[in-house]
Amino acid sequence: MPIPVLDLHCDTADRLAWQFLPTELRRVYGKDFYGPGDETDPEGCRDLARNRCHISLEKIGATPWEQCFACFIPDELEPAQAVEFEAFVSNYFKQQLANNPQVTWARSADEAESALAAGRVAAIRTIENARLFAADPSLIEKLSAEGLLMASLSWNAGGPLASGHDTHEHMSADGLAVMARMEQCRVAMDVSHLNDECFADVVANAARPFCASHSNSRAVCGHPRNLTDDQFRAVMAAGGVAGLNYCSGFIVDGAWGEKAAQVTFEQVAAHIEHWLDLGGEDAVALGGDLDGASVPAILDGADKLPAFQARLVAHFGQTVTEKLCYKNALSFLKRGATA
Repeated sequence: MPIPVLDLHCDTADRLAWQFLPTELRRVYGKDFYGPGDETDPEGCRDLARNRCHISLEKIGATPWEQCFACFIPDELEPAQAVEFEAFVSNYFKQQLANNPQVTWARSADEAESALAAGRVAAIRTIENARLFAADPSLIEKLSAEGLLMASLSWNAGGPLASGHDTHEHMSADGLAVMARMEQCRVAMDVSHLNDECFADVVANAARPFCASHSNSRAVCGHPRNLTDDQFRAVMAAGGVAGLNYCSGFIVDGAWGEKAAQVTFEQVAAHIEHWLDLGGEDAVALGGDLDGASVPAILDGADKLPAFQARLVAHFGQTVTEKLCYKNALSFLKRGATA
């Protein structure tokens, strides 16, 4: 039987909803389609059950699979526009779940655990770049009550709450207030995409466990989207996890374009090995960034995971592989609900 998966980040919800977005929201971002090649097969990137994306129920197959489906909000959207954007993507994805009742909507850590134990496919709601909270902080309580379990406060640029690696700005006062409100509502803080300055602000102010949903080791690949060793230690100390990002350019320096597919298992494993050397056996997880990045051929879709898991077991053993694939992420979600 395949090892269960609890993956902390993908962009599949955006990709499926994208071509139906209000014209103005697509115009601001400047893309009529979200994923590469979707313009040649529009009908092939609309449905969760079967599609040309990285993640579909068909590609997941028999693997017990818990997926954090992020609503990714582009930096180009103003906070008020982000409110409309998140509502549209979330409503479209809710309809996909209604069309596929075999998928469990996991609104809590306990529901996530039950779904995995039952061998089900389940969805967890998250937000990437929650700039909508700058327009209406009360949405934190509303979305938490609906099952939002995790959110990040930036993407790559400067933002109203926090900033990504394109800048060196610190978290704003509003951002710190939003983080505190998220913690009160048991919405976990995701530090992926924060610049180093904002990461330090989270460490200085967080009272609950936080995670890096999709970030690799900067010691192995020097991209600023990755975690330094000290940052990884801070995630561990906070009771968090770091999700292995499949984006090739975050695995190997310069692995963009045609080089992306050529990244090897050994190069992916180097990030896990480094984190294990730092004492991170209980802090490593999966955060594939599927449908949001160019990835190695060996990870190019959910259907590649069983073969990847077999190689992980051969390289790291069953215990570490199970922790990496689902146990550590599940434990993090449970700690976030109770800590």
